[in-house]
Amino acid sequence: MVTKLLIANRGEIACRIMRTAREMGVATVAVYSDADAKALHTRSADEAVHIGPSPAAESYLVGAKIIAAAKETGAEAIHPGYGFLSENADFAQAVIDAGLIWVGPKPDSIRAMGLKDAAKGRMIAAGVPVTPGYLGADQSVERLSKEADTIGYPVLIKAVAGGGGKGMRKVDAAENFAADLESCRREAKASFGNDEVLLEKWITSPRHIEVQVFGDSHGNVVHLFERDCSLQRRHQKVIEEAPAPGMDEATRAEICAAAVRAAKAVDYEGAGTIEFIADASEGLRADRIFFMEMNTRLQVEHPVTEEITGVDLVEWQLRVASGEAIPLAQDELSINGWAIEARLYAEDPAKGFLPSTGRLDRLDLNEGFDNENLWVKGKLRIDTGVKQDDEISPFYDPMIAKIIARGDDREMAIEDLSSALHLTEVWPVRSNAPFLVKALEHEEFVDGKLTTAFIDKHGQGLLPNEEPRDEDWALAARLMFEPIDYDEGDDFIQGFRLNAEPRETIWLKHADETRELDRRKLQGVGGFGWHEPHLVVVFNGGGYFEFHHGFLGTGSASAADGAIIAPMPGKVIAVDVAEGDHVTAGQRLMVLEAMKMEHALTAPFDGTVTGLEASTGGQVQVESVLCVVEPAE
Repeated sequence: MVTKLLIANRGEIACRIMRTAREMGVATVAVYSDADAKALHTRSADEAVHIGPSPAAESYLVGAKIIAAAKETGAEAIHPGYGFLSENADFAQAVIDAGLIWVGPKPDSIRAMGLKDAAKGRMIAAGVPVTPGYLGADQSVERLSKEADTIGYPVLIKAVAGGGGKGMRKVDAAENFAADLESCRREAKASFGNDEVLLEKWITSPRHIEVQVFGDSHGNVVHLFERDCSLQRRHQKVIEEAPAPGMDEATRAEICAAAVRAAKAVDYEGAGTIEFIADASEGLRADRIFFMEMNTRLQVEHPVTEEITGVDLVEWQLRVASGEAIPLAQDELSINGWAIEARLYAEDPAKGFLPSTGRLDRLDLNEGFDNENLWVKGKLRIDTGVKQDDEISPFYDPMIAKIIARGDDREMAIEDLSSALHLTEVWPVRSNAPFLVKALEHEEFVDGKLTTAFIDKHGQGLLPNEEPRDEDWALAARLMFEPIDYDEGDDFIQGFRLNAEPRETIWLKHADETRELDRRKLQGVGGFGWHEPHLVVVFNGGGYFEFHHGFLGTGSASAADGAIIAPMPGKVIAVDVAEGDHVTAGQRLMVLEAMKMEHALTAPFDGTVTGLEASTGGQVQVESVLCVVEPAE
């Protein structure tokens, strides 16, 4: 068994791997960039090695530095986590060539499944059903456009080396194909260094069903049942659950058997996931479930499988990498209960889900919940890579935590996860918690009517309330007025009383609104809040509203209505206009790349471009004025 493990990753997954390693008596080594010098994973490991500047390309993606850190510390094995170098076959081989243990599949298995077109060919040969599409070597725009016409719109363009929703575009009509193909290729090249694509028929009532598989060096391969990951935004998974709603035993048996065949076709070892797309127009049926791709690593959503099977997948990874056989046979694995996971991100749903970076001055993820808690009837699990006062960096994925609820059935799991998200407190960074709450509580989700189009269909209705309720104003005022008396049952209020003379009214300001509130009308007001001098933060449904004393100036300077402002730090990758150009409302002006995603900036109205400050390749800071659109006369 491995005695010292280097984790070639950061954040939540690094902390999660360390937890199991610690329980197994395995010492851990963290690697960190400049931005992560004080990060939780850096602080939590037995040892930590600095590997470079903040950009991942200069630190976490430099395999030679990671291998050198393992050698320096005497680590015997490297666990890649997910993302970064986890599916890089050359890095896996370099680890092995250095005399270290690679906690993952063999490099040849990674290569076999790394390119989606080649992987599909293998699956066809193994008798695994695949989605109709085009896998050809001719990558010309003309050939791809012709094949899309043959397949029939809508079609899906996918980077052959892609993953995580990057390098993927749904195209609804032929006239949009060339532009979407160009954007897809550019994003794929930036993310994976490969701009080749394949085409697939778009499934009109799609559900994303995946199967956890596990293999060892003794020829054993088992499955650990399925997960449903249909709730996605821009092809990024948002909420995942296991088992899949509406899955009957016969269909489960067929899809899981197909997954095992897929893993055996590439002589698979370690943890992997076979992803399928299901045409759910008539429910889940084995003859309408198609192979999409294999992820040759641990998945972000692996906790839901762990919670329903009682298996620690990281422990299995370490044991199998050390040469042991899989601890359990297929007939020893079973489903027990239901688990649902929500990905809590530092992003602002009200601003198009743009990442929200900065310090977490307040972070309460309800980690003290247990089975006796008033709101949670089952089990709550928090996997996080940050604590209060940590930073959400602009350099990496802005995940705060994964919150997982396990219950006896789906209804209990939904109720517990929703309760936990309602009580989540994140400030001043914005989070997607209110969006997650509304998705979980939506009637169609509760009824199990899921497709990957769920969020697109209900998007506006899932956005958080932009204005505080009267109850929020009242709670803010009470927090300013009232001392906390926990003995009298005020445990729903968190805060302290400002040192001030007794008074009957108080002026509070939120955004552009100011109200006077009477303390005599605040009896019985409850909720969750917190404050600093002259500032009250009221938490509501996972989000928050800020209130200031009404006499304090709380506004900030803003650009003119026609100013095009950078919504976040990033790199300008395309500028479509020049100084003096006439533009129309909605016309794309430029494209900003941040967090490995593209963000198009468009004209707010008809007008003329002036004051153009952006140039292709330039780095910009948040709230920088990139250009101005002067309105047409």
